Amino acid sequence: MRTEKSDFQFTFSGFGRYIVTYTSPKTNKKWSRIITDMSIIDATKNEEYPRLKDLNELKLIIKN
Repeated sequence: MRTEKSDFQFTFSGFGRYIVTYTSPKTNKKWSRIITDMSIIDATKNEEYPRLKDLNELKLIIKN
């Protein structure tokens, strides 16, 4: 399945920090991670149509 922006939930956690939760559409399993790299947040959360490459990079960061 293709990674979509709707698979992610972004929760503001202080200056320059977001708790990002990824939910697998196939298994409904969830992974969470605190993200401090604002460039990946800008490329995904703050874009109306984020690139698939950026979504997959964020997913990789959260799952590993």
